[in-house]
Amino acid sequence: MQQFQILSGNWAQFEQAAKLIREQVFIQEQHIAPEDEWDAEDAASLHFIVYDQAQPIATARLMNSNSIGRVAVLKAYRGKGIGKLLMEAVISQARIERREFLKLSSQVHAISFYAGLGFAAEGGEYLDCGIAHIDMRMKL
Repeated sequence: MQQFQILSGNWAQFEQAAKLIREQVFIQEQHIAPEDEWDAEDAASLHFIVYDQAQPIATARLMNSNSIGRVAVLKAYRGKGIGKLLMEAVISQARIERREFLKLSSQVHAISFYAGLGFAAEGGEYLDCGIAHIDMRMKL
């Protein structure tokens, strides 16, 4: 596998890279309205960006509420294990911070991906921005 770099930091450091990825994945591909994509959590979250050389290719954010959100990998890079590398970095950071658990809202098609990382589904399906989701949780 080629070498990818994962960096983390605040919104001021990674806004440009995160927006590039999230606009392509959520707004263009999944037709999420821009006003639903951008929120106040960005300024308060720790952001993770995966780079292929200088190109940002994947992103996620870790919120103060122990939620992981806005996990996105550019289409050309899917199926290469990048999402797993990204999530492992987020989980590792949460352990370093001694968080007791992590939670996320998974799109239904991604449940098995998150289950493979140790997350378990909780509750029933619901729609978020017209897309079926389910809550998932992991004890650390």
